[in-house]
Parts: sequence; structure tokens; C-alpha cells
Amino acid sequence: MTAKRELTRDDIIAFDAYASDRKAIKSDIVKKKRDRRIEVGPVCTFYFESFETMWLQVQEMLYIEKGGEAQIEDELNAYNPLIPNGHELTATVMFEIDDPDRRRLFLSKLGGIEETAFIRVGDREVKGVPEDDVDRTTADGKASSVQFIHFPFSNEDVEAFRAEGVQAVLGFSHDQYGHMVVMPEAVRAALAADFD
Repeated sequence: MTAKRELTRDDIIAFDAYASDRKAIKSDIVKKKRDRRIEVGPVCTFYFESFETMWLQVQEMLYIEKGGEAQIEDELNAYNPLIPNGHELTATVMFEIDDPDRRRLFLSKLGGIEETAFIRVGDREVKGVPEDDVDRTTADGKASSVQFIHFPFSNEDVEAFRAEGVQAVLGFSHDQYGHMVVMPEAVRAALAADFD
């Protein structure tokens, strides 16, 4: 069965219904998100998105901000681009450092990191493409602590990535953060289901 690729107004449940079932809904989706999360290096985590994770994000924004019907369209416009289109993986990438001074210094050295993400399978490499809604590196070279990255796969890339037990490597080629990690098999298998 093909996964849904776009959130519409019809997918959004009423505030009261969501509020009453919120705990169970979040618990169910959090379990699914476990195999969509992977740490790369000491302070970076990739959260690979799906229709369900973006649906939850929209519902949560509506629940927290209580903007009602007027807010829905903006949330759909903000989060629909992060739902994988069947030929890509999409990730929210977070650099998580609690100390604000250390975080500021660290990010000041990471300008352009969003251009250096990759997924490698054998001799095939899929280069990450940053979401183009805003520039996430400032003019003075400071990277944002949150990045949104698409990984566009060719048919051949998909075939290689779907091969059971294949070694998929996720990482950055940035000169200040050249970390990479082999995806656990559970993560690779979960992400392989994102493709048509």
C-alpha cells in the first residue's frame, strides 16, 4: 500500500477529539519514531520524517497554539514539504547542546553543514539537499541548530538501499563535523518503507 504523501484539511481531527486521545496517539507514534531516529556524532540527531510524524506535528501545533481553523492552512503549508514524496527520505536534523555559549561557538564553525549531508550505500552516494524555505546558514557562517534535509533517491539508489542487510552510512563531509554512522538495520528497514 502506498503511503500518504500530503496532509489535507480532512486529515486533521477536531481539537477536542485530539485532546482526549492525545496521550495514546503520541505514545503510538513515538514508538514508530524510534526506528526513524539516528545519532550522528556527539551532538547531532537525524529524525527521519513520515506522513505520521508530520501529522502529529501539525496536531501538536494546533493543540499548543490553539489557533483553530485559521491556523490549519499555515501548518499544512509548513509541514507538507517534509513528508517524503516516495522517491526521497526527509529528515529534521538537530544539533543539541544545552549550554548556550558552547552551542553558539559550536554552530559558528558549522556554516554550510546542511550542504554536506549524505547517505552512502556501497558505491552509491545520495547527497542531502537542504529545504529551501530559508537560508539556514547566516552570512557570517553560523549554522542553525535545526536543519531540514531531503535525500533524493534514484530508482537504483532505492533498490540498493532496500537490499536486506545492506550497510547504509549516514553522515556529513563538513570539515568541522565529519562524522558518520552505519544505520542500524531496524532504521534502514523502516526508512526503506518510505519509497514507492
